[in-house]
This record gives sequence, C-alpha cells and structure tokens, in this order.
Amino acid sequence: MISLASFLNIYAKILSMKQEDNKVGNDSNKQAGQANANNGISGDNTIKNPDNWTTGDEPMTGAQGSYLNTLASEAGETIDENLTKAEASKKIEELQHKTGRGLQQDDQQ
Repeated sequence: MISLASFLNIYAKILSMKQEDNKVGNDSNKQAGQANANNGISGDNTIKNPDNWTTGDEPMTGAQGSYLNTLASEAGETIDENLTKAEASKKIEELQHKTGRGLQQDDQQ
C-alpha cells in the first residue's frame, strides 16, 4: 500500500505535467495565430477542404440548403436538392463569389 505522502507527491507531479502540457499547447496556438496574422491568413487549422471532410458525402444540412436557396435566388440559379455537405459547401462558396454575399472584404477582390 502506498503512503499518503507518496500519493500526494505523485499527484502533484501529474498535475504539474498537465499544466506544462496545457502551457505548451497554448503557446503553440498563440504562435500559430501570430504566424497566420503575419501572412494574412485568418482562422486556424479548422478550415479544411470539403473534399477531405469525413462527413462530406452525407446529405447537406438544413442550414446549407436554406442558405443555398437564398444565394441561388439572388444569383438567378436553381439548386440540386440532393447535394452532399461537401458539394453544398463548394456551391455556397461559388455563389458567394457570384453574388458578393457573405464574403469578407478581402475575399471579394
């Protein structure tokens, strides 16, 4: 059986290691954010190509369908109601560029 003092010592080391891991992770995130700010890239590594989405072949979401209908109406186009999530995402981007809606100032140029 382990003594209380030994247990507390081990527990303190584990907590210290967790805090160090969190600090390293936060520092990495800050450095990545600074690097992105320096080269004009916004966001982080959560932005993925729709072709690489693990759920990209699932049917588009209701929100995607609704937004696509709005964009398509403004662009004078019709939308295939059977698009996948990935296809819908690409079509949204295409129509945003066509209509100018939903783009950041830098994306419109």
